[in-house]
Amino acid sequence: MVAGYLELLAYAVEPAGPWDSEAVAHSHFAAGLALALAVVTALLSWVFVKAEWLCRWWLAVPAALALGAIVRLTFLAPDL
Repeated sequence: MVAGYLELLAYAVEPAGPWDSEAVAHSHFAAGLALALAVVTALLSWVFVKAEWLCRWWLAVPAALALGAIVRLTFLAPDL
């Protein structure tokens, strides 16, 4: 949930103009932190899937969050 919230914040931030580099930096920070949390969540999910406590489809949630964060950091990054 935290990674999803950070990703939502990263997508919600738009710079007010060409001078607003702080908003761009905050967007990159939120997306990077969401990506890191998605990787940690994926690793924990993998452990629980290997222990057969969770089904395989639980790996799709952190994968989708990681994909969304990567897209925000690369293709949909806010420009100045």
